[in-house]
Amino acid sequence: MALCKDSARVKYSSHAAFDAVHKPGETVPHSGIYRCINCDDEVACNKGDPFPSQNHQQHSPPSPIRWQLLVFAVQN
Repeated sequence: MALCKDSARVKYSSHAAFDAVHKPGETVPHSGIYRCINCDDEVACNKGDPFPSQNHQQHSPPSPIRWQLLVFAVQN
C-alpha cells in the first residue's frame, strides 16, 4: 500500500486511468506507482517505459502479473 506523509496534499480522482489493467512489457501510459493486482507488489513507472516483466516476483499460486495505477504522478 502506498503511503504518504501529508494527506492534505493528496487529491482523489475517478480518472479512467485508475481502472485500466496492464500486462508486463506494455508501454506505461502515465507516470506513477502501479500495483500488481494479484500479489500487491508496487513499482514506480515512468511514462513511455515498459511495465516490469513477468518475472518481477513469483506468485503463489501462479497467477498472471497485471499492473493497475495506484498513484498518478501529475506533472504541471
